Amino acid sequence: MNRSKYARYALSLGHLCSDVNQGTLAALLPYLIAAYHFDYATAATLVMVSNIAGSLIQPLFGWLSDQKSRPWVMLLGVCMAGGGMAATGLVSGYGGLCAAVIVSGMGIAMFHPQAAMLVNALSTERDRGANLGVFSFGGSMGFTVGPAMAGASIALFGLKGTLVFLLPPLVFAAAYAVFFAGCDFAAAGPKTSAARSGRDSWREFAKLSSLVFARSIVNSGINTFTVLYLTAVHGQSKALSSAFLSVYYAAGAFSSLLGGRLSDRLGHRRAVRLSFCLLLPSLLLFTITDRAWLALALLLPMGIGSSLCFSPLVALGQRYLPRHVGLASGMTLGMAVSVGGIIAPAFGRVGDLYGLRATFAAVSTFAVLPVLISFLLKEPDDARTGEDTPR
Repeated sequence: MNRSKYARYALSLGHLCSDVNQGTLAALLPYLIAAYHFDYATAATLVMVSNIAGSLIQPLFGWLSDQKSRPWVMLLGVCMAGGGMAATGLVSGYGGLCAAVIVSGMGIAMFHPQAAMLVNALSTERDRGANLGVFSFGGSMGFTVGPAMAGASIALFGLKGTLVFLLPPLVFAAAYAVFFAGCDFAAAGPKTSAARSGRDSWREFAKLSSLVFARSIVNSGINTFTVLYLTAVHGQSKALSSAFLSVYYAAGAFSSLLGGRLSDRLGHRRAVRLSFCLLLPSLLLFTITDRAWLALALLLPMGIGSSLCFSPLVALGQRYLPRHVGLASGMTLGMAVSVGGIIAPAFGRVGDLYGLRATFAAVSTFAVLPVLISFLLKEPDDARTGEDTPR
């Protein structure tokens, strides 16, 4: 078997095993609120704590990946991510919960830069978007599977059902042993990055990062408060609301796969613009409607709009910083998920004071920013040397 040929699928599996934990935390909040009588702001602070842990170390691991490829970091990260999430149902007290989600958040952050850099190393100019789409699909499926796993296991075993999150690290450990342990191709990442003739465009990458951060804030608001919103505002059950959160994540998973292929055909910038122009009106209508069925139905275009841009954003970041692919991947891929969680307590405070509809009004306001910034992005330098597909 050509392990290098199939390694991109193993990386996608690892992405699933990593992000299944991040998708779970928001779905756990209603159960933690019921068990500990937290208010919205306090519960959302758990998301903030997890994401601060990831945000602080993600650029560091991206930089380290640029210096030397360390595939074992991926396995360690997945083990920490699953172990921390499994512990949330076993610890007692708010301090213990914070410690558990910090470990999980750090593990998630450790996985992304190294894995995305290897995807880049295994790709050509013509299939980078498609390969990143496959990789992103795994992470999005992790978000999809996580709430369902949590809901089912907690329904059967109570909060101790979070122990089910020890299974994904075991799955990825087996895949790692087959595809990455001792493989020479895994060390090609930094060499490939350094060998490229393009120059880093830090100004464009800064604009891209601001777009990524705005998207992260929007996604964090949706991920954290959708279940609470559907239960409190539209009177849906926790189980049904968690199931529809999984529908939202599933739509995002398939659109991330589509977004990679679409960006190879239409161009990365066009795919990004299309994504945010779909998300904004869907989110606004979700916020103002009083009809539960419509709110549930709108989760589908919201999921598509939030994730269609995922692979194109990572590809653009790697093209803006061809000599720092690991750092670019850590910023655009990992921090695209983690940074927004820092704002979650502020959204929770708005919900405590004015209601959850006001929370989603604030989230919708932030959704205007990525639309505007997406039209300010310029072509990477490689587009002028014939390396890129038409834009």
